[in-house]
Amino acid sequence: QGQLVESGGGLVQPGGSLRLSCAASGFVSDVYRIGWFRQAPGKEREGVSSISTPYGRALYADSVKGRFTISRDNAKNTVYLQMNSLKPEDTAVYYCAASYGDSWEVSGMDYWGKGTLVTVSS
Repeated sequence: QGQLVESGGGLVQPGGSLRLSCAASGFVSDVYRIGWFRQAPGKEREGVSSISTPYGRALYADSVKGRFTISRDNAKNTVYLQMNSLKPEDTAVYYCAASYGDSWEVSGMDYWGKGTLVTVSS
């Protein structure tokens, strides 16, 4: 049974940085794509960034390009999301998710973590 556990959320001022971590277990050798979604209050869940496990091909939402960087440490079975130049509109619960296919849609994910809250506020 696969499991994803997020960490690293918290309160940060606008312009600040945070690094989220997603520790994967149980299925790491099988998934094709892993990464991050977020859901702000009153809004739908949206894809933020993901990376393909065999080739390291990264995808980013337009709203985070140039500010967020996704990376992976295969030895630790962990995926990271470095978030810089944070804005109040980045405030959301961030979820780690994984897919056996190359989909990056909410409906296409096979595993979800429980989420970690990121609050950007002065």
